[in-house]
Amino acid sequence: MNEKYNVYLVSDSTGETLDRIFLSLKSQFANFEYNKKEFAFIRTEHQIDKIIKECLKIENPLILYTIVETKLAKYISNQSEKNSIPCFGILGNLILNFSKLLNQRAIHKPSAQHVLDEDYYKRIEAIQFTMAHDDGKKIDDISNADVILLGVSRTSKTPTSIYLANRGYKTINIPLVLNQSIPEDLEKNAKSCVIGLIADPDRLADIRRNRVAIMRDTNLKDYTNIDFIKKEVDDSKNLFKKNNWPIIDVTRKSVEETAASILKIIEIKKSK
Repeated sequence: MNEKYNVYLVSDSTGETLDRIFLSLKSQFANFEYNKKEFAFIRTEHQIDKIIKECLKIENPLILYTIVETKLAKYISNQSEKNSIPCFGILGNLILNFSKLLNQRAIHKPSAQHVLDEDYYKRIEAIQFTMAHDDGKKIDDISNADVILLGVSRTSKTPTSIYLANRGYKTINIPLVLNQSIPEDLEKNAKSCVIGLIADPDRLADIRRNRVAIMRDTNLKDYTNIDFIKKEVDDSKNLFKKNNWPIIDVTRKSVEETAASILKIIEIKKSK
């Protein structure tokens, strides 16, 4: 039986970067059992002392940290070593190597990535735009979108849109429903990157059945009918091919993977 670790994620900022890194790290180990505890905005030695003290009371503690202020980073490293607690700095060597490569000193400023600059306000604007245009709610200004996602119900349009918005892309997602036409401006739109999302009909049927069970709505027989879904998917594929819109099969893709494929398509479109 594998040991269970008590993982402490310690950050001098929001902890978002560290959490994502840990998510990638743990996915590489099939039998990694752990309890996770997060500490954000750690800026003093006193805060670190409290964390070390807590680690000493538990079995198999493990500290991962992103602390950019040099003195504080050394402190948590030294205190962990002194108390025989495994401790790993995530950004330290990377910042040092970049500093050497660029031949300039790093500013070592906590939360520097969250500065209220032009990119920040671009992301906020993109999120507001995307939320206002979710699920085909608003399509009169479709030409203002960076990305337009089309797909039948439950092809991850909304979560993918929100992910792209957080990357600064104004995104509209439009559901494809049988016997309903798409906006006229869509086929003439050369500015936005229009992308079709599809999924395996059997997988869609499973997802829809689960959704209907939660909603407790018994009047949605077509919505979960496999033949109906196959026709929906086939019609959507034909629409995408007719307009030469890129198609992404999301059946076995996470939202992050789908978004990465979309960003690659955007990059290719820009280079033409």
